[in-house]
Amino acid sequence: MRAKTEEQIAAEEAWYETEKVWLVHKDGFSLASQLKSEELSLPEGKVRVKLDHDGAILDVDEDDIEKANAPSCDRLEDLASLVYLNESSVLHTLRQRYGASLLHTYAGPSLLVLSPRGAPAVYSEKVMHMFKGCRREDMAPHIYAVAQTAYRAMLMSRQDQSIVLLGSSGSGKTTSFQHLVQYLATIAGTSGSKVFSVEKWQALYTLLEAFGNSPTVMNGSATRFSQILSLDFDQAGQVASASIQTMLLEKLRVARRPASEATFNVFYYLLACGDSALRTELHLNHLAENNVFGIVPLAKPEEKQKAAQQFSKLQTAMKVLAISPEEQKACWLILASIYHLGAAGATKAGRKQFARHEWAQKAAYLLGCSLEELSSAVFKHQLKGGTLQRSTSFRQGPEESGLGEGTGPKLSALECLEGMASGLYSELFTLLISLVNRALKSSQHSLCSMMIVDTPGFQNPERGGSARGASFEELCHNYAQDRLQRLFHERTFLQELERYKEENIELAFDDLEPATDDSVAVVDQASHQSLVRSLAHADEARGLLWLLEEEALVPGATEDALLDRLFSYYGPQEGDKKGQSPLLRSSKPRHFLLGHSHGTNWVEYSVTGWLNYTKQNPATQNAPRLLQDSQKKIISNLFLGRAGSATVLSGSIAGLEGGSQLALRRATSMRKTFTTGMAAVKKKSLCIQIKLQVDALIDTIKRSKMHFVHCFLPVAEGWPGEPRSASSRRVSSSSELDLPPGDPCEAGLLQLDVSLLRAQLRGSRLLDAMRMYRQGYPDHMVFSEFRRRFDVLAPHLTKKHGRHYIVVDEKRAVEELLESLDLEKSSCCMGLSRVFFRAGTLARLEEQRDEQTSRHLTLFQAACRGYLARQHFKKRKIQDLAIRCVQKNIKKNKGVKDWPWWKLFTTVRPLIQVQLSEEQIRNKDEEIQQLRSKLEKVEKERNELRLNSDRLETRISELTSELTDERNTGESASQLLDAETAERLRAEKEMKELQTQYDALKKQMEVMEMEVMEARLLRAAEINGEVDDDDAGGEWRLKYERAVREVDFTKKRLQQELEDKMEVEQQSRRQLERRLGDLQADSDESQRALQQIKKKCQRLTAELQDTKLHLEGQQVRNHELEKKQRRFDSELSQAHEETQREKLQREKLQREKDMLLAEAFSLKQQMEEKDMDIAGFTQKVVSLEAELQDISSQETKDEASLAKVKKQLRDLEAKVKDQEEELDEQAGSIQMLEQAKLRLEMEMERMRQTHSKEMESRDEEVEEARQSCQKKLKQMEVQLEEEYEDKQKALREKRELESKLSTLSDQVNQRDFESEKRLRKDLKRTKALLADAQIMLDHLKNNAPSKREIAQLKNQLEESEFTCAAAVKARKAMEVEMEDLHLQIDDIVKAKTALEEQLSRLQREKNEIQNRLEEDQEDMNELMKKHKAAVAQASRDMAQMNDLQAQLEESNKEKQELQEKLQALQSQVEFLEQSMVDKSLVSRQEAKIRELETRLEFEKTQVKRLESLANRLKENMEKLTEERDQRAAAENREKEQNKRLQRQLRDTKEEMSELARKEAEASRKKHELEMDLESLEAANQSLQADLKLAFKRIGDLQAAIEDEMESDENEDLINSLQDMVTKYQKRKNKLEGDSDVDSELEDRVDGVKSWLSKNKGPSKAASDDGSFKSPSPTSHWKSLAPDPSDDEHDPVDSTSRPRLSHNYLSDSDTEAKPTTTETNA
Repeated sequence: MRAKTEEQIAAEEAWYETEKVWLVHKDGFSLASQLKSEELSLPEGKVRVKLDHDGAILDVDEDDIEKANAPSCDRLEDLASLVYLNESSVLHTLRQRYGASLLHTYAGPSLLVLSPRGAPAVYSEKVMHMFKGCRREDMAPHIYAVAQTAYRAMLMSRQDQSIVLLGSSGSGKTTSFQHLVQYLATIAGTSGSKVFSVEKWQALYTLLEAFGNSPTVMNGSATRFSQILSLDFDQAGQVASASIQTMLLEKLRVARRPASEATFNVFYYLLACGDSALRTELHLNHLAENNVFGIVPLAKPEEKQKAAQQFSKLQTAMKVLAISPEEQKACWLILASIYHLGAAGATKAGRKQFARHEWAQKAAYLLGCSLEELSSAVFKHQLKGGTLQRSTSFRQGPEESGLGEGTGPKLSALECLEGMASGLYSELFTLLISLVNRALKSSQHSLCSMMIVDTPGFQNPERGGSARGASFEELCHNYAQDRLQRLFHERTFLQELERYKEENIELAFDDLEPATDDSVAVVDQASHQSLVRSLAHADEARGLLWLLEEEALVPGATEDALLDRLFSYYGPQEGDKKGQSPLLRSSKPRHFLLGHSHGTNWVEYSVTGWLNYTKQNPATQNAPRLLQDSQKKIISNLFLGRAGSATVLSGSIAGLEGGSQLALRRATSMRKTFTTGMAAVKKKSLCIQIKLQVDALIDTIKRSKMHFVHCFLPVAEGWPGEPRSASSRRVSSSSELDLPPGDPCEAGLLQLDVSLLRAQLRGSRLLDAMRMYRQGYPDHMVFSEFRRRFDVLAPHLTKKHGRHYIVVDEKRAVEELLESLDLEKSSCCMGLSRVFFRAGTLARLEEQRDEQTSRHLTLFQAACRGYLARQHFKKRKIQDLAIRCVQKNIKKNKGVKDWPWWKLFTTVRPLIQVQLSEEQIRNKDEEIQQLRSKLEKVEKERNELRLNSDRLETRISELTSELTDERNTGESASQLLDAETAERLRAEKEMKELQTQYDALKKQMEVMEMEVMEARLLRAAEINGEVDDDDAGGEWRLKYERAVREVDFTKKRLQQELEDKMEVEQQSRRQLERRLGDLQADSDESQRALQQIKKKCQRLTAELQDTKLHLEGQQVRNHELEKKQRRFDSELSQAHEETQREKLQREKLQREKDMLLAEAFSLKQQMEEKDMDIAGFTQKVVSLEAELQDISSQETKDEASLAKVKKQLRDLEAKVKDQEEELDEQAGSIQMLEQAKLRLEMEMERMRQTHSKEMESRDEEVEEARQSCQKKLKQMEVQLEEEYEDKQKALREKRELESKLSTLSDQVNQRDFESEKRLRKDLKRTKALLADAQIMLDHLKNNAPSKREIAQLKNQLEESEFTCAAAVKARKAMEVEMEDLHLQIDDIVKAKTALEEQLSRLQREKNEIQNRLEEDQEDMNELMKKHKAAVAQASRDMAQMNDLQAQLEESNKEKQELQEKLQALQSQVEFLEQSMVDKSLVSRQEAKIRELETRLEFEKTQVKRLESLANRLKENMEKLTEERDQRAAAENREKEQNKRLQRQLRDTKEEMSELARKEAEASRKKHELEMDLESLEAANQSLQADLKLAFKRIGDLQAAIEDEMESDENEDLINSLQDMVTKYQKRKNKLEGDSDVDSELEDRVDGVKSWLSKNKGPSKAASDDGSFKSPSPTSHWKSLAPDPSDDEHDPVDSTSRPRLSHNYLSDSDTEAKPTTTETNA
């Protein structure tokens, strides 16, 4: 990690001290500085900021600000590396990079591409080779980097790869697709056959752009189909084969498309063709004035010229793709026929036929058929001779099979013509894809493949400035993009979380929002029921595609009914809030709004004509047979050859042919999608085909490892050079955000639509993906794979266990390997079966592995080169020996060439060789015979295999035909099933209608039966009255009229009462609605507050995670520094050890030197002794010579003396000879000693030189170590200061969080107090209401009637008492519930006090931790002081060491000088010894030598003192490292304490949420009690009203009974009533099983029966003359009073029954009064 400079550190400190933030507003975001909140008095949730660009001071919501990163992060290559990862920072980084023409940016594992306006020069071949062979960590963000990453992963893992492009239309997906394929074709290369080259790819792209692209309002050349390009690679990593599959082609665009849009590009190219012969052959010399398909030639000359150039380029591309001229001609014929069909047109009314037959004749001629056959295929849906019916029976559904009978879809002539044109173009496009795959296929073996997916982007006409609604094809493309977005979410979020769960890795991702797939469900959600749905399951939610299919089967279905069904399933409900539903209604008719990309892209769709599109068009199905039956062989041969092959899957997916094994596997996978489950039955439905195509696309790429590229639109613009109206309406935010002045960019490049970019960023959910990438473990490897790959980094483990040791526990082995690698604990995590790594950790390990591998390879190369050099040397030695041998043989040949025997040998040798060659020929002939026999045998086997293969091919063809028959049978069954489904739906609809009619008739019949029964009763009563007395009829009629009037009066009165009650109910309902509105407003307000708190919590969580990740990064950095420090310490210890070894060697050399000096001194002494002996001998010789002269002078002596002298002379000569011999021996020994001395001196000189060189190298190493130590000390100072600043910053953030926590706790306490106060008020109000109800009941009791009335109305009083008792019971129950509420409130208060205690305890712990942190801060400050003092001391020591080093160098120089002087003195000594100098001079020189030796000893002591000083410095460094380790341990303890506090805080929050839930439960119970009180009050009021009415009725009834008892005509009345009751009973028994009797009539009859039963006794006791004695009125009323026991079971009916019986009897009594008066008269 590169250390920052002091200027960078100072700039970052100044930036963070100002607290820069982003202020988010509707037009974008602005840079501002947040002011300190301690000095300001702002309301809660508000902060004060100061804008940087104008200095304005604003008070804004804290939710509208986001933390800003330092300027060093403005152009980061990876957005996941931002310190503060938020929306504004990401947008700012993207804008800065876009302004610097950096269009590509990493977003975690994905790549983000901003669509360039022009074609920048960053896609050249030179740039491609820059990315070749690189790792992702070594590459800048680029589209080539994605291709290189996928290619490298494929080669390493041998797994299929896929690259998926996501984004809106016009964002550059197809351009990126082109660059990806071009890079792979250039870098990977191809095999020798050149199956897929750059030239072929450019030709293929030209072909696809011409036939599949067209201009739209969103893009100048928009892709109108989805495609998968598959590249198959061999073992060497080269392209072996390629194939392309297409789907979702907008074939109807040929004939019909939205306004202001054009058809496919190839039509304009063809109309601008410059080849006159081809134009004449295609009848394009004279073009039609109008065309129903809207295909018109280009108007501008430059456009025509450009189109002509494109047509010639297209012809060249087709030639490159090996498309023959005949095949090209067939394509031009079909395209020209489509144009002529549009020119021919169709009639709008009357018979279906062409409007202009001359143009139709041209189309028929180009297609190779007659006009009659063409007209029959287009309009009559059959060909001549019935061939079409045979061909289309395979695809026809039930609605087409009966077209002749008029049961099929009613299609207009223009729709039939459009169907034929779209069918022809679809067949042509499929043919071109087949020809392309034919040119790209190969039979080479392929190992793995790479798939690149390109689909049309999100379509939104409103964004393009168009006011129309989106079409069905645009819905299909948007649906495909939504499915790919959901796939990105599954791979990025769900699978990662599932993997963490499986591996028992605990990670909290609370700030991630759950994904919503509502827009996908609105389109494709299928039913879980059977294929034929019953009426009971008809309301199950289904998607739009399934609803379209169902509505297409129902006759008379409309788009309005379709929208109603769709909104009933997915529309906004009453309880839903705004924005929750993905489907909204539009103000326009037959339009709806659908929210794509998680509700960020709302598209308005128009459903007009969708039902007609979903129905099968027979003309479309006739197009293939028309081409196959063409009279032009170039057309019929192409399409007849494809008729038997499965190149098109169910008319949907093209390009399933392929020669490689991987292509066949992909085709089998896609076919399986269309042949399993419901797809096997529904694959012929046009709507379900869309879902199946997208399913096949998703299933194909799911089997590979996916790489995602997100393409964003920087501005909302239309075609090149044409700005949209939408973009002109938006206000760009670039004016509000000032770039740094050092960015020389054009103004146009900086025009970013921030709102558009923000919507795309939210829709793609890249921020959540990057947060998960940062917080999680994106890299993972299986234990065994990780151990095999990275055990090279731990060679000591390999030496310990051996290379091929068997691992029993892989997990333990991996843990041991990780320990040896010394990784930071937070950077890796162990799962159950694999090891997980943070982002970047695995890349660092790979880099270390590459370095280690390169070192090993270097050593291996050195060993190999040495071995080769040795082998070469051996070879040269052998060659030298051979040369010598050849030379020797040549010399021998020269000697024997004239020898006769040699001549004979050279003559006979060729003859022997001829014999040998004949034997070899015979052997070769035998081998040829054996090979021929083998060849015949192989030929026989080959013939047998060929016969077997032919037999198997015939069997395969038979099985294929059987499979075709089975498929035909299955499809016919599916058609029958569809017909049955339609019939059942129709029957269910009719059944519903009949059921409603039956219910209405049944109700009407019951009413009529009741009327008939009443009429029969009345008629029976009249007949009985006529039989008894003729005048009775008039009386009964009067009674009947009176009863009718009474009934009318009663009805009016009941109507009035009902209206009064309704008015009361309406008032109460309005009150309830007002209360409900207030509660709803309160709920909305609380929901908004909850959302704000949730957003705040998410923001704080994100900032906390960012801080945590930053802290982890700092820990990793500290860990790396500690590793470097440990490495430096080890190097320092090694240097000390080498110094010690050097010291020991120096002492050893000194001892050897002393020994040599002692030996030299002893030799000198011996030489001096020998010199003294020589001097003595010379003196003796001199004396002897003198004596000899004296003797020679004495000539006169006698002979005796002469003989004696001669004898002495001989003795002396012998002695002299002996002495000379001794002198010679001494001279030889002296010479030997001198030679030894010289040898020792040379050895000493050599050792001195080597020692001086080693000392110089050691001095250089010590100097380098000193410099590196100084640098590392400075770096450690800087890092310690950075850690100190980080800790201060963390402490500040902690204080801010604690202050926020305290404010939140205060809010919670205040909210608890307010809720408790509100509950107490509600309780007091409830008690007051209960007291009022009790007082009212007491008042009712006190205001009771008089004693006489009490005696007469006893049962009614009992009934009212029972009602009061029930009210008392209810009151007691309410009191019990209120007590329960009190208990719950007490529990809440207790819990609240416990929470307060816990909060106070937490506050105390927080204060203790704060004090501890302050103490730690003081310790840190002291440690910093000590560290600074130690650094100063170290610098002083280093200066002292430098001085001592200088002194040491000077002493070394002096030592060298002294050694030189010593050598000079030694030479002088030798010279003096040779010249016999005086000993005094030698002694003086020896004294000087001893003085020099003492000085050398002093220098040695100085060196020892310096070494002790270095040891002391090392001890100081060790102490500093120990103190740093202690500080790190203290910080770890503080972190653990913080984690424990966070857990306690989380528990406290959970308890607070539990209390809030209890409070809500109490409020709910209180609300229920209030409702019960209100219902009881209403019941009490109704009881009072009924009691008053009963009092009134009782008085009337008593008077009527008294009058009736006075008359004598009661017996007739009783008899008539008994007859009526018996007749009614008989009729009731007859009608008992048929229908129910009216409850009111039944109550009346029961009242009559009870009254008659009470009067049976007195009637039997009557006298024979018929006199009747009635019981007392009181007993009679008691008999009519209801039973209190019945009231307990049915309190409602108990109040109604006496009233009904009273009415009936009172009517009878009033009718009986005129009879008595007439009799008396």
